[in-house]
Amino acid sequence: MTNFTLNPDLDRNALAECYAQTGRVRLYGLLAQGATDLHDHLRRREDWIQVIHAPGAPIELDRHERAAMGAKGIAQIDREMFARGRDGFQYRYEALRLPDADEPLDATDMLSPLAKFLHGPDMHALIRHITGMPPGLFVNGQATSYGVGDFLTGHDDDAPGENRMAACVFGLTQMWRLEWGGLLLFHGPHERTAEALVPRFNTLDLFRVPQQHSVSLVSPSAGFSRLAVTGWYRGSPAENH
Repeated sequence: MTNFTLNPDLDRNALAECYAQTGRVRLYGLLAQGATDLHDHLRRREDWIQVIHAPGAPIELDRHERAAMGAKGIAQIDREMFARGRDGFQYRYEALRLPDADEPLDATDMLSPLAKFLHGPDMHALIRHITGMPPGLFVNGQATSYGVGDFLTGHDDDAPGENRMAACVFGLTQMWRLEWGGLLLFHGPHERTAEALVPRFNTLDLFRVPQQHSVSLVSPSAGFSRLAVTGWYRGSPAENH
């Protein structure tokens, strides 16, 4: 079973200063061990679920279900999806749920020890140092795979009752070109400008909630999918009072 270990050479003080000034920071070389094994594991997985925002409840399709729909069925879903995305919140990508903190460890699924690591004391100490706040649980984690035509429109991650303190994106994408899309965009004032971050490998994008952001459409020229693990750190119980 792979052990996940933090890079001991991270400049935590410099990262904390950047976060304090801008509300976000990218950590390069997050892990000293485990990132390559996790990347390879996710590339091999065939149980990804495609999720599409839709009225009432998300559409969820595994790869076999989507293939069985045929070209016409897929095209109809995609037309409706893109129409909704013109003036409202919308997304499409593939996902795998991360286990919760209290679920038994599954040595056959690398997302299980990863979840334990993200909940663990080493990551909590790092998050606290950078953000200046003691985090509670890492919540709603999922692995994501953005392929051709996938995207996520603008939103700020604020959810009533969730007490989300910071969002994080653990990048696992190798050899990505900027023009392939899949960019993490932080929206500027009045939606007139944006700061774009290209998908990278073994990085952690950490940013304060709420903050308007999106993921740009992945181009048909993309050589493979954009891999990441995403989720949020809640504020600790002490921060609720």
